[in-house]
Amino acid sequence: MAKENPMDSELLKSKHVKFQKRCIDLLPNAYSSLDTARMTVAFFGISSLDVLSSLEVVGEDRDEIIDWIYAMQVLPDAENTAVSRSRCGFRGSSAIGVPFYPSTTPTHPPNGNNTYDHGHIAMTYTALCSLLILGDDLSRVNKTAIADGLKPLQLPSGSFQATPDGSEHDMRFLYCACCISHIIQDWSGVDVERAIKFIHESVAFDYGIGESPGGEGHGGTTFCAIASLSLMGQLESALSNRERDGIIRWCLNRQQSGFNGRPNKPVDTCYSFWVGATLKLLGAFELVNFQCNKEFLLSTQDDRLGGFSKWPEYHPDALHSYLGLCALSLMGEEGILPIDPALNISQRAADHLTRIHAQWRGDKT
Repeated sequence: MAKENPMDSELLKSKHVKFQKRCIDLLPNAYSSLDTARMTVAFFGISSLDVLSSLEVVGEDRDEIIDWIYAMQVLPDAENTAVSRSRCGFRGSSAIGVPFYPSTTPTHPPNGNNTYDHGHIAMTYTALCSLLILGDDLSRVNKTAIADGLKPLQLPSGSFQATPDGSEHDMRFLYCACCISHIIQDWSGVDVERAIKFIHESVAFDYGIGESPGGEGHGGTTFCAIASLSLMGQLESALSNRERDGIIRWCLNRQQSGFNGRPNKPVDTCYSFWVGATLKLLGAFELVNFQCNKEFLLSTQDDRLGGFSKWPEYHPDALHSYLGLCALSLMGEEGILPIDPALNISQRAADHLTRIHAQWRGDKT
């Protein structure tokens, strides 16, 4: 239940901490359909606690969570064949009945593979982010195999599909591929030129960016496109001034009180992040009406259970609860850590990644 008067609302931090801890510990049966995507739901909880500066509530479970994440890594077979490497990454859960093996070697032990087992590009992204947030050094990540696993996912259009056996393919998964490549510091799995071409072809007539060429501009996929360009180091060179100004104008027109994701749609908590982070990356976030946005976001809090919903007086869920916090972080809300808008993790976790990259390079700093 949201508060009746959003003007009187404040961030219910302790309730949000409890809500996200419950999301990590025990989900209600309504989430059963998301069992194969458990990795992403766990990321929402883990990263929410981090942004709330409350990771300490994970306590002694931290190492167990890290081992569980590594147990979801799909490693090459014992012979390290090219075919097995093409299926590597992280799966979303152990739903297909794979044995628990927390990646203590860079390949699976003999008879450790399942014919139908493979990584999923979104689960790989959220698994790597969760490891960073929990302070892991990524030493058990088979980076070469993950980069090899990205290669067969990129289509001739430049887009990416989620799994090697075929699936949806659109801007969301291109974004995941860019995040993964940035984290492991290996871009061999991404044809950057084709990816940029796909993004250009997906810009709609009104400068919103769709999920694919010819699609309607959408707040979520506009973020994915702009964040991908940022991670590829192409944000300044890939967009003309006209395109950049057009995208900024399209994003600013999404604000009503909070933000909607498309013209003539209602405002929704998640778009305060998707559109807000896009504007942040484009250097135009200061043009947002912070007060109206904050009032809308706080009105979607549940003052009994904690968490955020997509609309006021609606039920809270893990995704909107996380993105609501990230949206408040963009505006510098007290009690919430700053975030890295491109990777969608806390700046603290992003700084940890920077130190890991320095170690991989052998920097003496």
